[in-house]
Amino acid sequence: MQQLEGTIIKGIGGFYYIEVADVVYECKARGIFRKNKISPLPGDRVKFTVNDGAENTIDEIFPRRNVLVRPPIANIDRLFVVTSVCEPKPNTLVIDKLIAIAEKNDIEPVVVITKTDLGDYLELEEIYRMAGYETVVTSAETGEGAERIKELIEGHISAFAGNTGVGKSSLLNSVDKTLSLQTGEISDKLGRGRHTTRHIELFKVCGGYIADTPGFSSIDFQNAEKILKDELPFCFKEFEEYLGTCKFSTCSHTQDKGCKIIEAVNDGKIHPSRHENYITMYNEVKDLKEWEL
Repeated sequence: MQQLEGTIIKGIGGFYYIEVADVVYECKARGIFRKNKISPLPGDRVKFTVNDGAENTIDEIFPRRNVLVRPPIANIDRLFVVTSVCEPKPNTLVIDKLIAIAEKNDIEPVVVITKTDLGDYLELEEIYRMAGYETVVTSAETGEGAERIKELIEGHISAFAGNTGVGKSSLLNSVDKTLSLQTGEISDKLGRGRHTTRHIELFKVCGGYIADTPGFSSIDFQNAEKILKDELPFCFKEFEEYLGTCKFSTCSHTQDKGCKIIEAVNDGKIHPSRHENYITMYNEVKDLKEWEL
């Protein structure tokens, strides 16, 4: 019998696969977790017992940094929000929703702009650099940006999100040549086709883990990852220095008189695109009450 600590890389059919120093152990969770209505998740750091002649068991789940509901995963450090210059054209509302969810969950957002060989990316880059986010310009054709992505992956649990067709597979292929991912088929690297059971798995890339997350292309902002209207301004990094300085304490930062955030937009300190998307998101959640979550 031996006690070890490791990271859950996947869970399927009641079994959990825990990696320790490149060795993967199959474990079952102790009944106490079910009794306390706690499910181990990919990304969890756990303590487990390796038993001779019996099933290995998870004994303890260490405190989580964060948990996403859909997809169910814990302890993500970085969310790479991937958008293309064209084909499909960038949707800044989707980008800003993903960034807001990352901010709420203590996940560092990184904006990645792909297909830069196909069009002008400067305006898009300016929006997110101006907001204070790391923005990496990449091209699968030239390999531009691949080294920076590798540096950001190393030593962390990361996930990649963005609309279908933005080039997530091509980006990961340029980062790690051994992946050989077919476009749109990241899952096949893990030995399952499109019609098999979909589950979440972490796989090793560039000294870190990447979450292969079915359905991560559009995190469920409306149903799963809800943000209340009072939380929303704190999910916009560039608003932070102005919060609490508006004329009225009830300021919604949408159209109120004496709003310092609107003033900052007018003064060119906050990009209008970000503020417009904030208003759209605010209107989506303004009637949501905490008890409804």
